[in-house]
Amino acid sequence: MTNVVFFEICVDDLDAAASFYSRVFGWNIERGDSDSDGWLITTGGNDDPGIPGALSSRYDELNTTVCTIEVPSVATYAKKISEAGGKIVTPQITNPGEGVIQYCEDLEGNAFAIIEYEEADEME
Repeated sequence: MTNVVFFEICVDDLDAAASFYSRVFGWNIERGDSDSDGWLITTGGNDDPGIPGALSSRYDELNTTVCTIEVPSVATYAKKISEAGGKIVTPQITNPGEGVIQYCEDLEGNAFAIIEYEEADEME
């Protein structure tokens, strides 16, 4: 099976987006080299490296990527997203055998989802 290995979020305001994603998810976001307008995102640590990503300047208003972000509690993170200025755009959706997912938007209307996976013993 293949896995997502990188994600890119295109935005109009790199500073605001970096602040939003750092504040909500605790990601480390750093400016790339001086020749790049991208900012590098590290989503995890040494023990659980997560998926690397980037923030970059928006280049196409019609194409957006929805990344799904695993969280320990959809309810807790939906609240954090709202408090940071984001928007919850759907009610929680329960997928039996998988978990709970909810679709959201960041400060600029970029769509993303959060998912809370069911515990392994709950799925049996």
